[in-house]
Formats: sequence, structure tokens, C-alpha cells
Amino acid sequence: MKTALLSAVSREKTLFPPEARSDFIWAVVGSPWGLLAVWLVLINIITFFVFGADKLQAKRKEKKETVRRVPEKNLLLLAAAGGSVGALLAMRVFRHKTLHKAFKFGVPLILALQILIPFGLWLYFSVIR
Repeated sequence: MKTALLSAVSREKTLFPPEARSDFIWAVVGSPWGLLAVWLVLINIITFFVFGADKLQAKRKEKKETVRRVPEKNLLLLAAAGGSVGALLAMRVFRHKTLHKAFKFGVPLILALQILIPFGLWLYFSVIR
């Protein structure tokens, strides 16, 4: 009888996780602002490394090696998807795509729109309306 009681108690302990766990992950996943923050961090890191990989491929292509570069439209699409800060940082760090007008003016314009449009929506719905 004693062993049955002990095994029932040990089963209960394994079925329920400890109460001392952190709810930070669930707070981030359950919040739209948290999901947006996670998305922006991830897309900026990905954009930064894709720009770096394209720079390495560009250097290899100068040596007449056959490599496939990342298309410019894909780099701009990554910036437009939220990775404009990562794109600007990569352009500075890797000195890549700094002379192309589409990147020299386009990426800062994308960043400005990504800041101004949400601010304008907030201003309209919170203050003006």
C-alpha cells in the first residue's frame, strides 16, 4: 500500500512542471508587441548576415570563381520586411552596396517610412481622432 501511494505521489510530481519557471517567453509570444519585437530582431540579424554573405560572394566573383550572388531585389525585400536597420549596419560594416543609388537612398527611405507610417497611424488614432 505504501509503494502504491509513493508511486502516485511521484507521478503527480512528474505531470506538473515546477512553479518557479519564468513566464517571460509566454508573455512575449502572447503579446503582439512582443512578437513584433522578436520579428524585428530576427529579420535584422538575418538581413545583416545576408548582406555579409553577398559581400563574400562578390569578392569570390572578382577572382573569377563561379558563384551565385544574392539578387538586389532580395536584399531590398529583406530591408522592406523590417530589416532596414540591419541593412544599413551591414552596408557600413561590410562596405557593400554603398555606391548603388537603390541602396544608398532606398534603404534609408525604407527605414524612414517604417518609422513614420506607424507614428502617423498612432498620431491619427490616438491624438487627432
